[in-house]
Amino acid sequence: MNDIHPDVQAALDAARELRNRIADLRERMDAIKARRPSPSGLVVPEVDAMGRLTTLYLAPGTAARFDNDELTAEIMAAIRESTADAARQYRTLMDADPWAEPDTAEPESADGTTTPAEVS
Repeated sequence: MNDIHPDVQAALDAARELRNRIADLRERMDAIKARRPSPSGLVVPEVDAMGRLTTLYLAPGTAARFDNDELTAEIMAAIRESTADAARQYRTLMDADPWAEPDTAEPESADGTTTPAEVS
């Protein structure tokens, strides 16, 4: 006697599928990371899809090599580039067909390469 009408079942199935696709999209958004080095290559920030700085790598001796203003410029340039790259990755993801199956490849950065591996 608890039979669900076929139209109601179809709506429930569609809602479940939409929930799964939204969760998948959220996971792909959370996976966006951009790591663009500073002009000298000594500073590498990591920025997420929301533009938040998540890590900052300074090569050994970087702080001693630059004065305060130069170091600030290096860090800010790298953060700006990384933020722009993360924003491009986010736009690419959002501009894609939301009903298409997701690629298994990593998102591409602005220069067409995949996002670089963690700098150690």
